[in-house]
Amino acid sequence: MQLHFSPSMRSITISSKNGFIDLMKIKVAACHISYRTLFHTILILAFLLPFVFILTALVTLEGVNKCSSFAELLWSDCLGRRLGPKLLGRVDDPARLVRDFYNILNEVKTREIPSALELPDSFDQLVSDMKSNQYDAKTFAFMLRGMMQKFEREIRESKFSELMNKHFAASSVPKGIHCLSLRLTDEYSSNAHARKQLPPPELLPTLSDNSYHHFIVSTDNILAASVVVTSTVQSSQKPENIVFHVITDKKTYAGMHSWFALNPATPAIVEVRGIHQFDWLTRENVPVLEAVENQNGIRNYYHGNHFAGTNLSDTNPYKFASKLQARSPKYISLLNHLRIYIPELFPNLDKVVFLDDDVVVQRDLSPLWEIDMNGKVNGAVETCRGNDQWVMSKHFRNYFNFSHPLIAEHLDPDECAWAYGMNLFDLRTWRTTNIRETYHTWLKENLRSNLTMWKLGTLPPALIAFKGHVHPIDPSWHMLGLGYQNKTDIESVRKAAVIHFNGQSKPWLQIGFDHLRPFWNKYVNYTNDFVRNCHILDS
Repeated sequence: MQLHFSPSMRSITISSKNGFIDLMKIKVAACHISYRTLFHTILILAFLLPFVFILTALVTLEGVNKCSSFAELLWSDCLGRRLGPKLLGRVDDPARLVRDFYNILNEVKTREIPSALELPDSFDQLVSDMKSNQYDAKTFAFMLRGMMQKFEREIRESKFSELMNKHFAASSVPKGIHCLSLRLTDEYSSNAHARKQLPPPELLPTLSDNSYHHFIVSTDNILAASVVVTSTVQSSQKPENIVFHVITDKKTYAGMHSWFALNPATPAIVEVRGIHQFDWLTRENVPVLEAVENQNGIRNYYHGNHFAGTNLSDTNPYKFASKLQARSPKYISLLNHLRIYIPELFPNLDKVVFLDDDVVVQRDLSPLWEIDMNGKVNGAVETCRGNDQWVMSKHFRNYFNFSHPLIAEHLDPDECAWAYGMNLFDLRTWRTTNIRETYHTWLKENLRSNLTMWKLGTLPPALIAFKGHVHPIDPSWHMLGLGYQNKTDIESVRKAAVIHFNGQSKPWLQIGFDHLRPFWNKYVNYTNDFVRNCHILDS
């Protein structure tokens, strides 16, 4: 049998081998295929088939190890999954991989980490374990979560330890400052010049003369007191019009007197007095403060184990630091409460400026005496006008426990707080008020409530006692927070009249901020023999 195609490719004739024509004739009239089209089709197939063959071979070789068997590779969708993206030009799908991994992380987040899973201590060990153990994605996610939790826990514990160590450093007396006090005390007993009367007898009337500008500082830190006095005198346009009243405790009195007797702040006048030299400071007049200093529970709170009773998992470093600051031993010192008794201690004075021992005066303060107080007692900078969390965003809610019924009844949590450290006191107006009695009343209530009304030292009872008696002054007079904030703006520091190193990082401590310490160091007399012999060096 033979097949005969017509030249037009429109019919096919079938004939037998014996020469008879078969009556079967097939017509293909409906098909129109040109030689040109056939040629192009064959050409395209000739080009594509080798490429498809090579790609299939490569994927097959690559996929043999990825599928469970060669039969699965051929007949299941394993080959399709691998070959399909390659033919479509998508070798990998990053978005899909990310989604898959996110789903695994989301699943792992809500499940317990297997107890048998050993967590590596470093990234290098993690990579090594992954290579040797061929972990799947879920195991890797568990390991990642476990390592993160472990490192977060260690960092948190280190932060709390750092805060505790900083608290101890801030509460301690540096070796050099302790040496200075001892040497000057010894000098007081052996050197008549160190015991000379301050001020000289002819200048005694100036101590109660209201034509002078009277400053008061209460401290047991001799070096800090010297910086306050020196910076005030050097910054004044009329230093001869300045009288300083330096109040200290009994143990520091001899050393403090020696310093100012041997290093006079001429032309200013300096008086040094110990608490024991004020007749008014008797137990009858300050019974509450006597109780604060002697009650065992109170002393244990300020001097005891600061970790005891603290659940570190329920707090954060910021709150923990605030609690440590509130437990500074200085808050049960009579020196720290002394400012509430200024009208009684200086009965002949009308107006004074009270300075903390951790301030530096950079500008003439005489204009303060020209401020009209409008019948108020306390000229102070308000601390609710800023944004920083440490200093200038303080309201009553930052100091008081408003869950206590007495606090909630008498105080407004949104009332603006103000700062101690540089205060202008109108003593004549003060003497007409019941500020001291109010201060004592609230101290007693807090003692009775086992310190549940407030924790932080002397400012909270003063905020209550001076309520309605505060005259806000311009913030440029008093810049706070140099003992808290490492990122303090240097230009603002330079412009401030008084800069205040309130906080733990005092400039005389090693934990002080290096870029802020020069503002304090410039007023330390490093050529003084006592300073040099005690190795108090400019750093």
